Amino acid sequence: MLNIMTIDWVLWIIGAWIALGLLGIVALHKFALVARVFFPLGAVGGLILAYAAARALVSGRVESKQLALGLPSLPFHLRLDALSAFFLVIIGLASFGISIFAAGYFRNGEGTAPGLLCLEFHFFLASMALVLLADDAYSFMVAWESMALTSYFLVTANHRLPKIRAAGFLYLLIAHIGAIAILLCFGVLQANTGDYTFANMRAQNLSSFWASAAFLLAIFGFGAKAGILPLHIWLPEAHPAAPSPVSALMSGVMLKMAIYGLLRVCFDLLHLHIWWWGVVMLALGLITAIFGVVFAAVQVEMKRLLAYSSIENIGLLFAAMGLALLFRSYGMNALAALALTACLYHVAGHAFFKSLLFLTTGSVLHATGERNLGRLGGLIRFMPWVAWLALIGVLASSGLPPFSGFVSEWLLLQSFLFTPGLPQPFLNMLIPIATASIALTAALAGYAMVKFFGVIFLGQPREEKLSQAHDAGKFEKIGMGWLAILSIGLGVAPNSVIHLIDPVTRGLVGDGIAHNASANGWWLVTPTSIARASYGPLYFLFGVMAACAVAFVLVRLFYHARLRRSAPWGGGHPWRNSRMQDTAEGYGQPIRQIFEPFFHLERHLPKPEDTEPEYSVAVSDKFWEGIYMPIARATEYVSAKVGRLQQGRISIYLLYSFITLLVILLLVPTARR
Repeated sequence: MLNIMTIDWVLWIIGAWIALGLLGIVALHKFALVARVFFPLGAVGGLILAYAAARALVSGRVESKQLALGLPSLPFHLRLDALSAFFLVIIGLASFGISIFAAGYFRNGEGTAPGLLCLEFHFFLASMALVLLADDAYSFMVAWESMALTSYFLVTANHRLPKIRAAGFLYLLIAHIGAIAILLCFGVLQANTGDYTFANMRAQNLSSFWASAAFLLAIFGFGAKAGILPLHIWLPEAHPAAPSPVSALMSGVMLKMAIYGLLRVCFDLLHLHIWWWGVVMLALGLITAIFGVVFAAVQVEMKRLLAYSSIENIGLLFAAMGLALLFRSYGMNALAALALTACLYHVAGHAFFKSLLFLTTGSVLHATGERNLGRLGGLIRFMPWVAWLALIGVLASSGLPPFSGFVSEWLLLQSFLFTPGLPQPFLNMLIPIATASIALTAALAGYAMVKFFGVIFLGQPREEKLSQAHDAGKFEKIGMGWLAILSIGLGVAPNSVIHLIDPVTRGLVGDGIAHNASANGWWLVTPTSIARASYGPLYFLFGVMAACAVAFVLVRLFYHARLRRSAPWGGGHPWRNSRMQDTAEGYGQPIRQIFEPFFHLERHLPKPEDTEPEYSVAVSDKFWEGIYMPIARATEYVSAKVGRLQQGRISIYLLYSFITLLVILLLVPTARR
């Protein structure tokens, strides 16, 4: 490995993933071979990729390569720098756990053939890695579209169901609309030179108008893939439709490709930074974060809850990038580095804990056949491994110490709280509001995660069949356990992670926080100075462990000796069953009432003559009803009108051609004059 460039190792892993996918076609229906051999081999490839990319990240080298894979005059230009290496590490580590889980998760005879799933899964991984290596618009768009197509086929793995086909179509439609915006962005960045390499784009000095046009196109294009408001509608539809390992890859890894694209365009390819860019991205991020977490809190379906939670986390990432852009525009590079560190830390943390949570839902789905929270409960008795691993993901997602989610959100709050006076009075008013929004989002995220874990795993089973639920298999336990370890590791060793992030921020904004963060020892994080803020994760961890141990001993010594068992109080009712537990709908009712303007509510009220009265509330997205349905109806109307031109008669078609020729003949002389 010392004599071969790291980029070559990365390309070998990409080639190995492609080869595994092709082998899946050869072994199309050999389930045992595909699940027990090909998927674990793909997982090993992920580990090697993470190791190679981490070496490149630590070394700080920039490596380039050119592959004659495209058209004769359009070869693939590839480049491995700190930014792409950091995201490759995330792909490698996350894909190891997800691939191992997939080896035990996929079942023979479910939807797509096993070999075809293997092809799509490993091509998806390879295309995401190629996105990160691409150093020209041509190779980037080829890899980007390959990522979109392979993920579409994975989403529609169970294509026999009409709802899944509809969800896949919606995802593909939004993905292609975003891709058009990205292509237009690259067209602006190359400044009419005809050279679409990123090296040429870096060399251009665009005017503020054209730079702003490229920025806005990037926000739209990459925002469509990330799920930013109002382009988020595909996300809560595609994630429930996809198999759980695919949902984990899409939410944990694929959404970060959009974050990578924005960082590449805004901080690498664009040299001009204008203050209002940061305000736009910050406002979009905060609105998206609050919207996503509010919708997550009222969901009654497991994977939709996690999908809206992903929208919330994407909003936080946009807010962090917006703050970094704002600081960068005023030359505050140290604070820009702090905001970017928070962003990249959350990229890694979210990749691991959200993948873990989607995998736990997959285990619950296989064990119970239920995805509705109202039909679950008490699974910690029957699925203890899944429950405890899910608890780690829930705590990390809630932003509680000493887990990964806390460190990134704490760093982001430091970026807001320690902001000095900005030149614009408007911005000085905006920052406190943004800080309060971040705190509100974090609190509601904890609320939603308590609902997720409590309704699924605690209390009594709400259905009799839940007593037959079984715990996860060994491959599933290993995959989830790996992601749980990563979520804990990011929380207890933040200085080590910040040192890995430092080369990225120095390459993007010219500064980093690693020196300040570890100035008082590797066990204490001080993003600015110890006098202003510090966090000791190991102290906190040992304190929690000590408190739990003392509580356990005290209960054993002084409480169990006088223990008296009796039935719990049931509010005066003579019977006690699972119906007396708080439901998912009831748990979300306060949020639904407080934030009612966010939702489109449809209430079904019982009538007086009903012998078995029922009350139900359906919550839907106002953006769907207010934006997308009118567009769909207008498209159908125009299509119907245009379709009348198609009469099926050759004479009519010849008439159209003749009229077109006359119009051209009339216009050409006018144009010459």
